This record gives sequence, C-alpha cells and structure tokens, in this order.
Amino acid sequence: MTVSVSSQGAIAVVTIDNPPVNAINQAVRQGLLDALRQTGEDASVQAVILICTGRTFVAGADVREFGKPPLEPHLPDVLRAIEATGKPWIAALHGSVLGGGLELAMACRYRIAAEGTKMGLPEVNLGLIPGAGGTVQLPRLIPADMALEMIAGGKPITADKALAAGLIDARTSGDLLQAAVELAQKLETGKLDLPPLQRPVKAPSDMTAFEAKAQAIINRARGQNSPVVAVQAVKNALTLAPDDALVEERKSFLALKDDPQSAALRYIFFAERGTIRPDRVKARARGKIETVGVVGGGTMGAGIAAACILSGLNVVLVERDQAAANAGATRVTDTLAGSLSRGLISQAQFEKMSQNLAATTDYNDFRDADLVIEAVFEDMTVKKQVFAQLDTATRPDAILASNTSYLDVNEIAQSVRDPGRVIGLHFFSPAHIMKLLEIVVPDAVADEVLARAVGFGKKMGKTCVLAGVCDGFIANRIMSAYRRECEYMLEDGALPWQIDCVMVGFGLPMGIFQMQDLAGLDIAWAMRKRQAATRDPAQRYVEIADRMCEQGWFGQKAGRGWYIYDGKTRAPNPDVEALILSESKRKGISRRVMSSDEITERILRRMQSEAQSILDEGIAQNAQDVDVVMVNAFGFPRWKGGPMYLAETSDCGQK
Repeated sequence: MTVSVSSQGAIAVVTIDNPPVNAINQAVRQGLLDALRQTGEDASVQAVILICTGRTFVAGADVREFGKPPLEPHLPDVLRAIEATGKPWIAALHGSVLGGGLELAMACRYRIAAEGTKMGLPEVNLGLIPGAGGTVQLPRLIPADMALEMIAGGKPITADKALAAGLIDARTSGDLLQAAVELAQKLETGKLDLPPLQRPVKAPSDMTAFEAKAQAIINRARGQNSPVVAVQAVKNALTLAPDDALVEERKSFLALKDDPQSAALRYIFFAERGTIRPDRVKARARGKIETVGVVGGGTMGAGIAAACILSGLNVVLVERDQAAANAGATRVTDTLAGSLSRGLISQAQFEKMSQNLAATTDYNDFRDADLVIEAVFEDMTVKKQVFAQLDTATRPDAILASNTSYLDVNEIAQSVRDPGRVIGLHFFSPAHIMKLLEIVVPDAVADEVLARAVGFGKKMGKTCVLAGVCDGFIANRIMSAYRRECEYMLEDGALPWQIDCVMVGFGLPMGIFQMQDLAGLDIAWAMRKRQAATRDPAQRYVEIADRMCEQGWFGQKAGRGWYIYDGKTRAPNPDVEALILSESKRKGISRRVMSSDEITERILRRMQSEAQSILDEGIAQNAQDVDVVMVNAFGFPRWKGGPMYLAETSDCGQK
C-alpha cells in the first residue's frame, strides 16, 4: 500500500512507501487525502506523524508525470487540506527532502529531522518554481533572504542550518519515529503553532541587500527563465496576501511547465542519470577502492587528490622531489581548507581528512594503492615512463589510470605488462568541483577494471561518461573543433571579444578565447605541435595562436593573451587585433562584418557536426552522452539541453 495508517495510542502514523525515493505521484496524493480523512474522522487521534520508508522522505514530485494530463487530486489541494485540519501533523524527515517533499513537510504544523537530512526546493534546476505553495510557505518559516537563495538558487541546506533558521522544530540522532512521537506527546491543545501560511513573513531586515541579492541571481541566470520567475515569486510572497501569492505562484509554475526550457532541463536531468548503460559495466567489481595514488602534485593532480580525500579516500601523492611533494600537499590542504571555510566540511572532518594524505617521492609507496592516477605533463614519453615505473611498484590488481586530456590511452597501456588494468580517468579542473568524469575505455581494458572505475567515479559523486580512444575523447575533441571554427572566423572578419560576447549572450559562462586565456594557451599549442606531423596539409590552419605563443602571450598567467590582464581587469589586447588583421591580409582574405546570429550558428553547427562524427565512430555511446559532456565540461546552457538536443528540437538552436 503506497500510503498506510497505523497508530501508537492517540497518535496516528501515516507512512508513505513509494520506492525508490517516495516521489509524489497520483497514488501518493490520493493516499494522503484518504489518510487525512481517516485520521480526521477518528476521535481517538490527537496528532498525526507523517513518515516515509526507505532511504529518504519524499524527494520531490514524480517527474514522469510531467507532460501528461494532470490527475486529481492535485498537490496544492492536498497540502491546503493538511494545513486546514484541526489535528496537528508532524513531518518526520530523513534523507533528501526536496521540492514537493519539502512543500508537504511545510504543510504540516511541525517538522523534526534526522541528522544528515538535507532540505531544498531545487525546482529551478528543472526550469520550474515550487508549484504547491513553497514560495509562500518558506519565507514564513525562515528569513526571506535565505528563502530567496533556496528557491531561486535551488541548493539544499543541512538539518543544522534548517534548525537554526526555523525550517524545522527539532533534530534527532536517535530513532526518528520515536522522537516524532515524543514531540507529538508534548503538544498541548490550544497552544499549537499556526500553519506556515497563517504566519507573517520574515521580511528582510535590509531591503537594499535583499534587492541586490535578487539582482545577482537574475544576472547569473544568463537567459534561464526559472530563476527570474522564482525571484518574483518570493517578492510576491512578501507583498501579497497569502492566497493571492499562491494564485500567482501556480500560474507561474504552470507557465514554466510548458516552457521549452523546462523540457530541455528535464531532458538533461534524465540524460545525466542514464550515462552508464553498457552490459560490461555491470561486471561485478571485486574489491573496494580505499587508497588512491596520484602521480603529480600540480594543479590537476592536487585537485584530484583533494577530490578523493573529500570523498573519504586515502591518498598517496608522489612527486619528482620533496620540494614538489610538499608544494603538492600544500595545494591539497588549501583546497580542503577552502571546503572548511565554505561550511562544506566541519573542523573535525578537516583535521581527519588532512591526515589521509601522504606526500612522498617514492613510487614504492604506491604498494597498497587500489588505484593510481597519473596526472603529469601532456607528453607521451613522460607518461610512458611513469606507467613503466607504476607497473613494477604497484600490486598486479591495482588499476592504473591516466588523466590525459588528449593522448592515446591504448599506447599508454602498452607500457605495462598487463594492459587490461589501464584506463583513462579524465577529470576536469577544478577536479574537486567539476562533476564530469570522462572514463576513457582502451581496447584491452578488463571489464572488472571498467566496472571498478565507474564505481570509483560514482563514489566521488561524479557524472561518469564513457568515451572511446581518440584525440581529445568527447569533450576536448568537440572543443577543439569549435575553437578552430572560431579561429576561422577571426580570419574571416570577427574579433575575439566579439565572439566571446556572443557566446556569453548565448548562455555560456565565458567565451572560447577567455577560456583559453584562463587555461593557458601553451597547453593547446603543445597539442598542435604534436599534431603538426600528421596534419592534413589541405586542412585550413590558423596560425594566430601559434604566433601569440611564440611571443610568450600564454594568457592570464602571463598577463597577456587574447586579452591583457593587470590583476584586476581584462581588456582586449590591441596587439592581437593587429596580428589578426595582418594574418587576414597575408592570406588574402577579405574581412567582412559578421552578425551575432552567424557567429552563433557557425559555432553550434561545428559542435554538432563534430559530435555526429564522434557518434559515427563509436567514441560516444549516444547523443545524450555528448550533451551531458558539453553541459558539464564547458557550461553549455543546461536550459538549452545540449548541442545535439538543439539539433533535434530547433533550427540549430536559434529558436
């Protein structure tokens, strides 16, 4: 039975049992109404506890019902009925209380949560806003500025923060049901708290600061509609009568539900959860990965090490000498300290995690490692030397992984006696923040190694995508292709800052040339020099970036690249503009004015054509995986779904 009612004396217990995450569907809504009626008519019931089976309280509405005709009873009607009952309902929360689940909890008079519970209204991430009263309820329970962040930002908060803010009434480390029963037994008739909708709003103490925060959220939206609508919904909750605010919220919710952006966001939501499909990944992975070795303590290596430690793993970091090892350890510790300062880990966790790192110069210290990740310079000779040393220093069953961004993992695998234990694990920088992990599958890799690598990625909370072996795999191969297209446009008539401005206007976090400056132009230069011997002489080749690198204009770290940096500002580099004009002239290209629409279309079509080649060659499993990579690697706007989604749903994404 999806919703059942039992009793403990004068206290009724309403239990939702709808695995895996107790999502609210028609059966749950109807079951709640039936339970409300049953407990309301039973004179012996004085209070009602609402609790869920399994690993979580209600984690949201059932998104599978989206796009289908709505079925009664509707969630707003169910929640208003719970709020109107004379008998107090107590929501007993655990796991992830999200979306409609939190709206349901807020419809109850009281809330108690188990330690570790997270609560949030993440609807903006699906192109929506709360549609059953959440924008009106929340600012009556917690300060309005915090409600704004939760509703328009979409990020959940912990039980500790919820208790401090007033979202919950109690927290327990013991038996949740028993704690809820004890809370119910303490309630006195006539002294009950009002339902949230009958309480006054917790208005901002500083309206100027509130407005500034609201505007910052709108600016970050970069064209996504739902955060903008969410901001207005919170403002409505502060200024309108509750019933009027509820009406406006529902109208906005229904409008957003039919918005193409919401369809795109639902598409990428499911695509990210369906990336690992092949049967060979289902191989039983014997042995846990508990200790990870990392070769290289530079920015990427230290980031990988920190990501592992933050995921509860032990790390051994090896560098070429002790000074480099110490520097790498400092980078890791600084990253952990950053997590501490942002409240992501406690002081006790920071101290414990700091003890889980060993920095050394001896490859033999990898003898207990279950997995070793190489993160050294992108040079095949260097990487082969590293793997040859790892082959003798590690256990035969240890996985050996390369973090290479471009190089041939099949060739790297030939450096060891058993190529079956070699795989590619391509992290994106900063590794402890970026969610994407490209798992590069070489020809000889064992199924068990692949399965263990996938398990490792999931343990780290990564979105794992399988990629075949080719130059750049999925992400960097597509990026290289559309970067070339952007370079062609430089010779044809555009300027770097114009192209960057168009890309940001499209919804990307930054343009291709600003991104190159940030990453360092020398990285791509090294790749181009490596490819020079095999480059098709008939292929159009733009030498502008090479000329820049020859001048030492490597980007932000050098103070000069496509742009000039003075430590505070970024400005177009006039020497680059002069170089571009001279190259066009040298090649006899007549420059012309290019519109924003033409720039956008050329970039998108190049992304899509290269992605199609990747699919045709079997490098990516399907178009959804390509979109997941582009959204998570380069910030392709989630609310547009991805380049392949746009190719299917619109005229190259222009609509």
